[in-house]
Amino acid sequence: MYKIITLNRLKVGEEAYVVSVECKDKALRSHIMDMGLTPGVEVQLIKVAPLGDPIELRLRGYELTIRKDIASKIRIRDIHTSHEHIRKNIKFDEILEHSRIGEQNILDKTSKVKPKEKIKLALVGNQNCGKTTLFNQLTGSNQHVGNFPGVTIEKKDGIILNNKNITITDLPGIYSLSPYSKEEIVTRNFILNDKPDGIINIIDATNIERNLFLTLQLMELNVPMVIALNMMDEVQKSNGSIDVNSIEQMLGTPVIPISASKNEGLKELVDHAINVAKYQIYPKKIDICMSDDNANGAVHRCIHSIIHIIDSHAKSAELPVRFAATKLVENDELVIEKLQLDNNDINSCKHIIAQMEEEAGLDSYAALCDMRFNYIEGICENFVSKPQETNEYKLSQSLDKVLTGKYSAIISFIFIMSLIFYLTFGSFGSFFTQKTELLIDYVIKIIDNGLTEYGLNTVVHSLIINGICAGIGSVLCFLPIIVILFFFLSILEDTGYMARIAFVMDKLLRKIGLSGRSIVPMLIGFGCSVPAIMSARTLPSDRDRKMTILLTPFMSCSAKLPIYALFASAFFVNHKAEVVIGLYFIGILVGIIFAYIVKLFIFKGDVTPFVMELPNYRMPSAKNIYRLIYYKAKGFITKAFTIIFWATIVVWFLQNFNLKLDLVSNSSQSILANIGALIVPIFKPLGIERWEVSTAFITGFMAKESVVSTLTLLIGDVKDLVNVFTPISAFSFLVFSLLYTPCVATIATVKKELGLHYAVGIVLLQCTIAWFVSFLVYNLAILL
Repeated sequence: MYKIITLNRLKVGEEAYVVSVECKDKALRSHIMDMGLTPGVEVQLIKVAPLGDPIELRLRGYELTIRKDIASKIRIRDIHTSHEHIRKNIKFDEILEHSRIGEQNILDKTSKVKPKEKIKLALVGNQNCGKTTLFNQLTGSNQHVGNFPGVTIEKKDGIILNNKNITITDLPGIYSLSPYSKEEIVTRNFILNDKPDGIINIIDATNIERNLFLTLQLMELNVPMVIALNMMDEVQKSNGSIDVNSIEQMLGTPVIPISASKNEGLKELVDHAINVAKYQIYPKKIDICMSDDNANGAVHRCIHSIIHIIDSHAKSAELPVRFAATKLVENDELVIEKLQLDNNDINSCKHIIAQMEEEAGLDSYAALCDMRFNYIEGICENFVSKPQETNEYKLSQSLDKVLTGKYSAIISFIFIMSLIFYLTFGSFGSFFTQKTELLIDYVIKIIDNGLTEYGLNTVVHSLIINGICAGIGSVLCFLPIIVILFFFLSILEDTGYMARIAFVMDKLLRKIGLSGRSIVPMLIGFGCSVPAIMSARTLPSDRDRKMTILLTPFMSCSAKLPIYALFASAFFVNHKAEVVIGLYFIGILVGIIFAYIVKLFIFKGDVTPFVMELPNYRMPSAKNIYRLIYYKAKGFITKAFTIIFWATIVVWFLQNFNLKLDLVSNSSQSILANIGALIVPIFKPLGIERWEVSTAFITGFMAKESVVSTLTLLIGDVKDLVNVFTPISAFSFLVFSLLYTPCVATIATVKKELGLHYAVGIVLLQCTIAWFVSFLVYNLAILL
């Protein structure tokens, strides 16, 4: 008789077999089992997070992190020390020309199927399996990719290169057709309601066992499908081997080995995808629950009995009957509602399910998961030769000894982030900024001389040189530091370190009411608040999503970098990096205090459970890094020549004309001076007493970079700032710029995600917080 304990009592290095998963939250329980943590699976405890929670498990060939409170609901048996698993060392024949086992109907010339001319494909797969990389390769798009779960948070459409009639939709990652988070619902609804002509199911070949779980569910939808077996290059590099043709024969649908990042096998994949969609060739009907053993035999009888009962209802609801039957067994409320069963049918189904649970010795959801994974294990046992350890896994284990070590993890995180900011704002970033500034000054001088030689009207000359060129030039000077910061952030994303930060920081964030997964949107917020807020959709809890969105604007975005760089150069020449790093930490500290208050008085309740796949470290892709930097730089320059261009014209006009539209020789008589005079009393307690400075905050609402262009127009260059600010009032100005309302694009995103009342609330709230913190900083500095 085996001793049964709970998973949270397992020691590092020990292994055990799961007996049952007993979470009261049904959605969470389903999600855990969809991730492969099912009764009977062997798990190994790899690591405990530095702060004591969560824990890292290895199962089904990949790493999963969960909190100890969840682990305490999972019962295990047969605890034993980790041992070397005996694996087959088989090399399957290399596939020189891929077969068409799953689509023989194409070769039937007498087929009466009318081929489709315009085809709509859906790209579906687990999180972090390479969907977006494949989408970019197939369409020539430049969507953002990263090595952590949940990078894609909304569907994106594209046209396949050289195939103008083929549309492909990149869908958010999903672990099963029982969605757990909002972006997973987007994927399921698209497949069921938009009815694509075909599905490209992308699978991580290094983690084939867990990925096939979704594949078996997709096959129940009776939609033409091809399977893209991605990352085959990594399998081969680690001396693994997969019998692709035999798996294709077992599944009855085309299986194409590819490497999306290296553009290998994609032509064949597109050819197969077009064929199955064009001629509507469906996956071969296979009965994965056919088995002589008691458990799977009971599931088989249950599903087929329910199919007979609901057949006509499924047709009326336009649902595949096998899919509808399994969802009814899972007690999927959305599908049950669509079927519109009468009471007799519902009672009959309940009786059949209860009988199956009694025979199988498992509840209905666990029995279905067990059935699917049993079938998958059979495939992997016969047709997949796994290496002992992939090169990526070995690298991950080595790096994690330091980056997630008990004593080194927090220190490593602080060191890495400080180093990034030091290189961005220190001598390295300053060198490129100064060279860019000299170049821009040279270009402006050429334009100025040219206009003088031409004899252009002095007012228009002033508009072009003192208005447009000075305003845009003052912002473009700081392009190098934007590029440098995004270069480092893209490396963090591409390597997989982002997921480690979530693992390390979960317990700390839980104290302020957030999950470790919230750290990813917050870190993205250092780049730009708009994608950061959108990425919060990956959080399964509505409470956590709202809290994270409200907290993200406190993370200093890259649009504020020109402000920091300008003032650091003027007032803190010998301590640029330290001042800027200090500002970032002030933003984080204020955000933490804000989140704690919100947790106590507004968003009460339990923190979202932490369940997350931990990907292996991978070498950053030069192409991905270049793509991110290029588009961020392009966006920055575009903003300079659109929003900031018009803002500088408006500011120049308001500065040079009075209310009677007469040209003024002194800007203190201008329209802008009148506007500024109205709001100066608000900022006077912060040490900001000039109307030129207070008006800069108004233009900063459109785009934070406009603060610099406005100050340049109204005050002059860096040397002139010292006549307006003292070091203390300059730092007060920086703190207010850090914390006050985010730009209009961010507010629009908050409105889209949470509604108008939250958007208005965040503007008023952040302005109030910014004023009080700046007031506190200014007056404490004077006292000291």
